[in-house]
Amino acid sequence: MKVGQILNNNVAVVKRGSQEVIVYSKGIAFKKHQGDQIEPNEIDKTYVLDSHDKLEHFSYLLSTTKEEYLNIVNQIIAHGEMILKEKMPDYLYLTLLDHIDFTIKRLKKGQFITSPLRFEVEKFYPLHYQIGLYGIKKIMETIVIECPKEEAIAIALHFVNIQGNQNMEESIIIMNTIKDILEIIKYHFQIVFDENSINYMRLVTHIQYFAQRLVHKDFFVENDDNNQLYNQIYKMYPQSYLCVQKIKKYVQNIFDCQLSYDEEAYLTLHIHRVTFREK
Repeated sequence: MKVGQILNNNVAVVKRGSQEVIVYSKGIAFKKHQGDQIEPNEIDKTYVLDSHDKLEHFSYLLSTTKEEYLNIVNQIIAHGEMILKEKMPDYLYLTLLDHIDFTIKRLKKGQFITSPLRFEVEKFYPLHYQIGLYGIKKIMETIVIECPKEEAIAIALHFVNIQGNQNMEESIIIMNTIKDILEIIKYHFQIVFDENSINYMRLVTHIQYFAQRLVHKDFFVENDDNNQLYNQIYKMYPQSYLCVQKIKKYVQNIFDCQLSYDEEAYLTLHIHRVTFREK
């Protein structure tokens, strides 16, 4: 691979076929010049960005931020992939490096933030929150600086957004929707959830994907066979069905859309399971 641009001693932009990629390894670009060759066995990490603008932005970040910041990002993403059991796109390295660079500058100035989403992220995205906590631990170990738990929320949301193919605004809407629907269920049945129970976790997971479908206007297609199931379910579980009707009104008011029979049936089943067990 031929060197197109040297960013620093450890990072270079190279030509791989017809594509430009960023390569990283300790000392990989030391004494290299534009046009020199870099062999694949010299490379520790390759970053592939899906547009020239992102490539330029990442190149600029890598040339201006400290090497230890990139090491923090590499460790956080490796840990995130292990926790979530999913390969993260290289675009996450760009957004997270940008975030970590700015966060450390802010912390050094004693500028701390209070996240209004801490409760929601801890509750609805516990694995992502664990990644965030790992991230602030790595920042404190590397920079030796106070990094409050609030900072874990923003790191966690980077992984939430990447996994759900959604932006920050959509993530906030989804979390608020989950919280509102759980409140409707709680007050309808006058119960306190056992948040460690399997049925509660299943309910939250179902509502999470339900909220994502609402945001993306991606609904189940009506199925005649499931209409029969719907008719059986609302007769078998009348209280859960009445609760779903309240959720239906909430969805109409917030998202201006109608729930399908399938959506109502599945919600009724999940709500009955968790409320029956709680009682």
